[in-house]
Amino acid sequence: MRLTSKGRYAVRAMLDLTFHSNGNPVRLQEISTRQSISLHYLEQLFRKLRTGKVVKSVRGPGGGYVLARSMDEISVKDVLDCVGENINPARDILGVPSSGIEIMKDESGNDINAIVDTKEFNLTKGYFENLGTIMQDYLATTTLGDMARKGAGAFTETTASNIRATSGEMNQ
Repeated sequence: MRLTSKGRYAVRAMLDLTFHSNGNPVRLQEISTRQSISLHYLEQLFRKLRTGKVVKSVRGPGGGYVLARSMDEISVKDVLDCVGENINPARDILGVPSSGIEIMKDESGNDINAIVDTKEFNLTKGYFENLGTIMQDYLATTTLGDMARKGAGAFTETTASNIRATSGEMNQ
């Protein structure tokens, strides 16, 4: 379960576009300079974001990128999905024994313990599947507009604690 720099940079770039667009195209060079993200990397990300239909490109002088939909219609999940980010904590839970464990065979040569199916495994798997559902719901219900409104003032410790309190409430 890990959000890579690809996902973080994509969300930052989309917020930059949201803050600086005002309906006009924003050049990737401007985003690159403001956010200290490589122009080449932004080009790759925005190619995926355009394919995912969250941004539109405008050609010609004064061209650049604009949001394809309203900032309140683009969720953080949409952005992460476009760039291929998968932060589901249960995606790797397959029940395969860890490396270094000798898999026993029966008389016919079939694997006996090729799949872990214990109470502990199933409880752990269920827990992380639930966590993945909560995370996906949180990302799907947070839009660029929500984040932009939170960022309209300075990001304060109070804002950070409100975010922590909200996410803690979902787990109870």
